[in-house]
Amino acid sequence: MAEKELQDRLVRVDAVLGNVADPEWQTIVADGEVDLLVLDQWEAQKSRLRRTTRGGVEIALSLERGVQLRDGDVLVRDGDGTVVVARIDLKDVMAIDLSGLRDTAPEVLMQTCLELGHALGNQHWPAVVKGTTVYVPLTVDEAVMGSVMRTHAFEGIEYEFRPGAEVIPYLAPHEARRLFGAAAREGEGHTHAPSV
Repeated sequence: MAEKELQDRLVRVDAVLGNVADPEWQTIVADGEVDLLVLDQWEAQKSRLRRTTRGGVEIALSLERGVQLRDGDVLVRDGDGTVVVARIDLKDVMAIDLSGLRDTAPEVLMQTCLELGHALGNQHWPAVVKGTTVYVPLTVDEAVMGSVMRTHAFEGIEYEFRPGAEVIPYLAPHEARRLFGAAAREGEGHTHAPSV
């Protein structure tokens, strides 16, 4: 079907066809025309939504529960080589590494983790814990988040900022919704300035 035909109707998407990172899709995409369905991090967590691509194609997304879109997912391929690809704008996350606390006395470990939880909660920052790493979405500027961490000077804890796209493959769907969905909503909400 020609791109004009795609633009003239609603296209229902029930499944992801593949991802442009896969070699077979790289060839297909290189030989065809790409239209992007751009989603923010909150929208990308939804299995049902209706949006229009940059090229004007109206997409009705209706994925199975638990299926989560990834950046580069191919949603539509027409007979003329046009493909609709999901472009997901995930914000960075702060990754707090707790592995330096492993050999710490249990009392110190509990105290440090409670103080970290209090500091994050006081800022109203959502968090997801995976193993010995706590992921916190950027709801404010990196400099502000770094200032909060430096102000508390947690011993045995290191942190860095990572692209959300690096983190999301390791998260269960409910964790990704908590981390990225909450960040999209929190960015519009309440935060405290760090005490310096």
